[in-house]
Amino acid sequence: MAGHARTRKHAPPREDVLAAAMTMIAERGLEKLTMAALGAEVGMSSGHLLYYFRTKDELLLRTLEWSEGRLGAERARLLSDPGTPRERLDAFVGLYLPDGHRDPHWTLWLEVWNRSLSADDESRDRQVRIESAWHRDLVALLAEGVSHGDFRSLDVDRYATRLRALLDGLSIPVAVGLRGTDRARALRHTQDYLDTSLPPTHP
Repeated sequence: MAGHARTRKHAPPREDVLAAAMTMIAERGLEKLTMAALGAEVGMSSGHLLYYFRTKDELLLRTLEWSEGRLGAERARLLSDPGTPRERLDAFVGLYLPDGHRDPHWTLWLEVWNRSLSADDESRDRQVRIESAWHRDLVALLAEGVSHGDFRSLDVDRYATRLRALLDGLSIPVAVGLRGTDRARALRHTQDYLDTSLPPTHP
């Protein structure tokens, strides 16, 4: 028990471990993120990491939650900018789409989605909370645009669901590096869709 106490006392903060995991995904790919490799990176044993995270699934989900927390802060900053609703919607889209092949955040999301096939209810609920944060912010932005006449009248919840489905569909090929796909093309497709589906109600 005393040995465990000493180890915990000198262990790096949990946030540092999650940041190191995200850096490893970005620099080496998800396949290189093992408990042993991460432990070596942060000066902890794989057994000690398992003490904190129990399983690799839990480590990945915690890392995703940490990354989403940072994205959530960036999203809040973008959505509070003084630009028009359409300008802020474009910023939302830019933040949502992957930067390119092997984008670490999207790489992590794809792995968590894949592992959710066998995830427990609590893990699924945590994933839903992450998704819901994006959805709520998008709904609020669309509602603002409609109320100001920047967007046509619409069911903002249904439109947000469909727009996010489009963004997911465009993002996955970019993140996995399918030929003929890239971020610029995904942005163009999205802009075309927004131009035709969200016309303003005033000139």
